[in-house]
Amino acid sequence: MSQPAQQSTQTQEPETPHLDFAGTTPYEDYVRADVLTHLQHTLSDDPGEMVFLVTTQVMELWFTVIVHEWETTAAALRGDDVPAAIAALKRSVRELEALNASWTPLGQLTPAQFNSYRSALGEGSGFQSAMYRRMEFLLGEKSASMLVPHRGAPRAHAELEKALHEPSLYDEVLRLLARRGHAIPGSVLHRDVSQRYEPSDQVERAWAAVYAGDQDAELVRLGEALTDVAELVWRWRNDHLVATRRAMGAKPGTGGSAGVAWLEKRARKNVFPELWTARSHV
Repeated sequence: MSQPAQQSTQTQEPETPHLDFAGTTPYEDYVRADVLTHLQHTLSDDPGEMVFLVTTQVMELWFTVIVHEWETTAAALRGDDVPAAIAALKRSVRELEALNASWTPLGQLTPAQFNSYRSALGEGSGFQSAMYRRMEFLLGEKSASMLVPHRGAPRAHAELEKALHEPSLYDEVLRLLARRGHAIPGSVLHRDVSQRYEPSDQVERAWAAVYAGDQDAELVRLGEALTDVAELVWRWRNDHLVATRRAMGAKPGTGGSAGVAWLEKRARKNVFPELWTARSHV
């Protein structure tokens, strides 16, 4: 008697991926990994400098993504598309969490470890980052003097100058509140947006009114997304402060700032201030 046809029960091995390309790989063409992984040019013989340099470069990439998200948010608010604005803010929250985690490799540097390559930084300092400055401008922390360090970099200077004279993310939020019937004063709506935002009692009352209403309302959800952002920016500033305090104590910063004292002053500032103070009146 003939045996029944044997059925294969073996799982087929996956096919070999495509390995042969005429030029560089499509992955390389898209990610530019070869460029990214050859941007590291250390200036000392200390092996710890590589970690410091790569971590700083990673931070710059996160700054770039977050600026993109907040500019997307501002554009959505101008178009009264609050769901799109909230979605972009929520993405930026996850990105801020990743940015803040970047302090982990640097957060426990001892003074001796940092000193082993600190001289390689010269007068370089994080406050000179053009992309971080764009983040601060979007948060309403405007200052024309902060364009000065970038006069030698035409593209960065032009982008910062444009951001200086555009409404901040918070300006767009307050304009939306006014369009939705909340009593935002004209002095706020028509202020010189190239100046640092200053808190307003009337804006505080408007947020208190928003938060006293329906907790599922669109403006409450927008306020909470903004508060998530503000909290993580505050945590970023404090993590920076703690890492600096551990690595160099009270010595002056590499860029000529007061170092820890300057960072302490920055850490005390609230982002979107009335979103915090209004909570006492709900």
